[in-house]
Amino acid sequence: MEGQAPMPGRTSDIGSNGVSIAVAHPLQVGQTGQVGFDLLVEGKLASIMARAKVIYCIFSGGEFKAGFQFLNLDLSAMAQLSRFLR
Repeated sequence: MEGQAPMPGRTSDIGSNGVSIAVAHPLQVGQTGQVGFDLLVEGKLASIMARAKVIYCIFSGGEFKAGFQFLNLDLSAMAQLSRFLR
């Protein structure tokens, strides 16, 4: 997130408009920043980097689940996501 050190997380859900990531610390709704994750697309690893905005953050199962909405996802990332979601 902007102004913060990178933090590790675990993706739990992904769609064409965003991603849910489990993190150790809460994030504030409305925060923006860069998210990055890897997908296995057609047998190859695809790295996705995208600007995103936090749209929710809830505490569940001992961790925080943050929902991110992609902002201006580039065409290459859109194509990779589309192939992954088929």
